[in-house]
Amino acid sequence: MLRGPRRPLWLCLCLCLLLLLLLPGAPGHRGDAGPRNKKAGSGRPWPAFQGLQERLRAAGALSRRYWALFSCRVWPENCEEDEEALAGTLGWGLPLLGQQYLDILTTWYCSFQDCCDSGDCRISNNFTGLKSDLSVRLHGQHLAGELILRTVRGYLELPRPDKALVLSFHGWSGTGKNFVARMLAENLYRDGLRSDCVKVFIATFHFPHPKFVDLYKERLTGQIRETQERCRQTLFIFDEAEKLHPELLEALRPHLGRQAPENYKAQSLRTIFLFLSNLGSNIINEEVLNLLKAGWLREEITLEHLEPRLQAQIVESTDSAFGHSCLVKENLIDFFVPFLPLEYRHVRLCARDAFLSQELLYTEEALDEIAKMMVYVPKEEQLFSSQGCKSISQRINYFLP
Repeated sequence: MLRGPRRPLWLCLCLCLLLLLLLPGAPGHRGDAGPRNKKAGSGRPWPAFQGLQERLRAAGALSRRYWALFSCRVWPENCEEDEEALAGTLGWGLPLLGQQYLDILTTWYCSFQDCCDSGDCRISNNFTGLKSDLSVRLHGQHLAGELILRTVRGYLELPRPDKALVLSFHGWSGTGKNFVARMLAENLYRDGLRSDCVKVFIATFHFPHPKFVDLYKERLTGQIRETQERCRQTLFIFDEAEKLHPELLEALRPHLGRQAPENYKAQSLRTIFLFLSNLGSNIINEEVLNLLKAGWLREEITLEHLEPRLQAQIVESTDSAFGHSCLVKENLIDFFVPFLPLEYRHVRLCARDAFLSQELLYTEEALDEIAKMMVYVPKEEQLFSSQGCKSISQRINYFLP
């Protein structure tokens, strides 16, 4: 049943008539085998005209049903599928008025409209590209890369998820949190961060003044609701999440929790929330350093090594309301994703990528020089870059002619 605005039936009939005249068997078609020299006054019209009359009668009888099927193909968001009606699509009486017309009209319409097999070309869900980006472009984050790919793909392939997927990224500045958020947007949506289905909120930029929190709550919930109504798959990114006002975090609760079955149709089928924060980064760095000193390889570090202490540190933090919010207390966050501190070798790879992204030549000596410009901690080990890969792109300017 269509739920959107009614569209004129005369348009459907005109389109059907046009196709009838173009398809084999229509009058004037090169393959028409009917006689063309009937005498004037003959009581019977020539066979091709009889065929046209039959097709027009069939088109009129099926126009409403056909228009509903066509509308469901190109405007799925305004259509509630009727399984019995769809099941009969291929059983239409005349072969030329069945799936062939539906495919031709759909192809014609989609040649100049934003339309595709999924019903929404804004959504790409390129998991192959996402896997490649996380393994090739993201350096030193095997744990985050594997976890994010597995959880995001698993969630988006669910036939009917009953809640949003909520991921909380934690780690030092420059370790890749924003980089991964951008990768997700670029691979899940055709227009990346510019997509109508993606919204980015920066706590200190979008919600800077606590005295306006009521206004912020209204705007935030309104934007989430409007985006979910516009897109069946949405992505919301909250940067500097540890600086969000407690009332804003509370306002997000209805959008993060499980939905009752009767409310599924009123909500976006698939929603991903990303919270990016520096909260807990010291615990992550401390645990990684201890494991490396104990003889563990970096790639052997697992979520079980880090998540318990990370989550405990977030809850105990007195510098942020994030750990005391409903998101943490009510277990609305599916995974706390730790981003490990980056080492010298990772900074070199970031420098190499920065040269390549600007189509510039580089030398191994240049990569070493850039990596040495960073500050490394702890003081004794000089193991982790205190800025991660931040500001690498600016540093390559020193090596330009």
